[in-house]
Amino acid sequence: MTDILKAVELCKDYRLPRGKTLQALDNVSLTVRSGEVLGLVGESGCGKSTLGRCLLRLTDLSSGTILFEDQDISRMNDHALRPVRRRMQMVFQDSYAALNPKRRIGDLLAEPLRVHPDENGQKRSRQVIEARLYELMDLVSLPRSALTRYPHEFSGGQRQRINIARALALSPRLIVADEPVSALDVSVQAQIVNLFTDLKEQLGLTYVFIAHDLAVVRQISTRVAVMYLGAIVELGDTDTVMQRPAHPYTAALISAVPQPVIGADDRRILLHGDVPSPISPPSGCRFHTRCPKAESRCAQDAPQLRLIGNNHEVSCHFPNI
Repeated sequence: MTDILKAVELCKDYRLPRGKTLQALDNVSLTVRSGEVLGLVGESGCGKSTLGRCLLRLTDLSSGTILFEDQDISRMNDHALRPVRRRMQMVFQDSYAALNPKRRIGDLLAEPLRVHPDENGQKRSRQVIEARLYELMDLVSLPRSALTRYPHEFSGGQRQRINIARALALSPRLIVADEPVSALDVSVQAQIVNLFTDLKEQLGLTYVFIAHDLAVVRQISTRVAVMYLGAIVELGDTDTVMQRPAHPYTAALISAVPQPVIGADDRRILLHGDVPSPISPPSGCRFHTRCPKAESRCAQDAPQLRLIGNNHEVSCHFPNI
């Protein structure tokens, strides 16, 4: 399986008043393999959405390298990125805010088809665009009559289907989905997750799926990356990470997931204290202030992401092995 995207030591800093700096990403490195679903999980504020936007160059990097299909896009300007954007798209969390309320759905979906030329560099005709719009409605299981309506006329789940259709308009290879089901009812969440799965199989897509719900991530992902305070602390195959978490933070996240099985072990790993501020992160391991296994070394030496098993990496001095 080839790598469609590779990120090397990504950093993203935000300058704040009074000379302070918020470090949203701290030397994040990962690869996304063609045809896989990489789940990105962690608490709110850990940097998941920032990483997703940086991977697509919607947010500029402070430092680091991004290779998309072996092409370095780290420092490309908007003009150079334009043809690349056809092959990488994003689905946002807020389905309503992502759509212009004053425009019909057909106009919103047709816009990328008008802006970008086809594979031969030619402008698409009106008939070609109309046929593609009908095809997109069929792909996301919405009636074609939806094209003449406005965003406020749809439910949250339907609007998210429209956002997915827009992301698919130019036949991308990679889609970053930023918590696309967190604002939806549970029953609707299942429908949207199933839609993502069906589209992946039908169109051969690759996803980076950002979520804080581990049950959703477990259902759709082939690999999982766990983030804490701007850094990846564990990365591996979904079954391995979920069944044998090596990092204490991952184990705590998994223990918080309700078990719908009678007699299942419902003991919780309680983390004490609050998440440190990314403006002044702790020295050494960033998790040591809340870690039940922390020792003096953890406050001094920052652990590096290292391989502990088959496709299983962890950033911890004392992992659960």
